[in-house]
Amino acid sequence: MSSRLLLIAVAALALNGCTNTMNKHIGEEDPGLGESVKYDAALQVINPAPVYAADAAQPGDNGDKGAHAVKRYRSDQVKQVEMMGTTSGASSPH
Repeated sequence: MSSRLLLIAVAALALNGCTNTMNKHIGEEDPGLGESVKYDAALQVINPAPVYAADAAQPGDNGDKGAHAVKRYRSDQVKQVEMMGTTSGASSPH
């Protein structure tokens, strides 16, 4: 019986040693844990205080154009689409 009890005690100590080296306590996690998720989320967040160059388009610059477009749409006077060529030259028949 004592050898069986000794075997159980040794097994319990061995298993206890395994769990202590593998498990970490709260606050002892890897400092880089979750960084890729945080980075991906940051890429998708709009800057709440953007800085615009002085000569660049500012928010609301195209409000007049948008208002005129809505007015034309509502009065059924939409501008016709202009066709534009993107390449010049001959194409070979297949």
